[in-house]
Amino acid sequence: MRKLLVAVVVLSGFAGLVGLGAFVVVLSGMQGGQSWSECSSGLGPSGDGAGRGERDAGSLDQESVLIAKEIIKIGQQRKLPPRAWQIAIQAGKTESNLSNLTYGDRDSLGIFQMRPSMGWGSVAQVTNVEYQINKFYDVLLDIPGWEQLQPGTAAQRVERSAYPLRYHEWEPLAAHLVSVEGNVSGFSGCENLPAAGVLATKAISFADQQIGKPYVWGAAGPDSFDCSGLTQMAWKESGVTIPKYSRSQYAEGGAHVPLNQAQPGDLVFWGAGREPGAIHHVALYLGDNEVLHAPQPGESVERTELWDGGELLPMVVRPAADEPAPAAQPTVQPAPGGEQPGVPETGPGGRPEETPVRQPV
Repeated sequence: MRKLLVAVVVLSGFAGLVGLGAFVVVLSGMQGGQSWSECSSGLGPSGDGAGRGERDAGSLDQESVLIAKEIIKIGQQRKLPPRAWQIAIQAGKTESNLSNLTYGDRDSLGIFQMRPSMGWGSVAQVTNVEYQINKFYDVLLDIPGWEQLQPGTAAQRVERSAYPLRYHEWEPLAAHLVSVEGNVSGFSGCENLPAAGVLATKAISFADQQIGKPYVWGAAGPDSFDCSGLTQMAWKESGVTIPKYSRSQYAEGGAHVPLNQAQPGDLVFWGAGREPGAIHHVALYLGDNEVLHAPQPGESVERTELWDGGELLPMVVRPAADEPAPAAQPTVQPAPGGEQPGVPETGPGGRPEETPVRQPV
């Protein structure tokens, strides 16, 4: 049924949402090639980073600016690279607005909302600015490959929040502070990350090799896939980790970007009423009004034209760089509708890591 709703339906259905002229731009203007070196000005979940860093920094109060300067100063004293300073600033801005709080969720305290009950130190320590910053850096340095992670992802690895994408929002602000307060010329925070186009090409190449394999609900390879299993495994081939389920991929799979700015490798979604909470299908965008997806039971992985049908969401997701996938790690195929067994993890704030929930794929 999905394949019957092709270009004509796309033009008529989507025109009501963004206008026919705008949708022509969607079809003609989608181009790839943006580098992670531009991530502080063009990526992040809001997709509007240009100039935002300076504006956000201008809204900080005196205490926040002094704490940001102290983060940079201690990072310099420890001879840590500017990326470490940026990660700490993003975490502090997210957790406390760069304030040394004496309150928080349960016993969370300080700039990074560290919990004494979780082993982060005594109350006196986790409210001491110098101790907190050094402790954050100590934990960061223990994360394998932290230098190669997108800064917000590295901040999440330290904090282990149930809301991992929120750290990306302050990437432009942190990069601006590192550049201005740390006197790091031209720093964007993302210079050495892999080119996004390289990662997307690898993901698409993997998905292409799965064409013809049958759709099986809940499957994530190697012999069959459902829609979100295919997109997850394709990006995993590039060393990028995204969640399994389509709604989770929309919520946590990377940067949200308007559909008219979609690039090859981005994730395109369909949901009733164009609502994120009603997403039921995901595909890889290939460029030129084409997608690659695992359609539905009885069909196989295929390339097809982008369709609308009144359900195409106006935002796509651009998966963010993550650590390389572990070698020789077996693929876990969830049972249909099944949640993975296990105990939720908790981070320094004691917040449980989000666990998979049953939902359509």
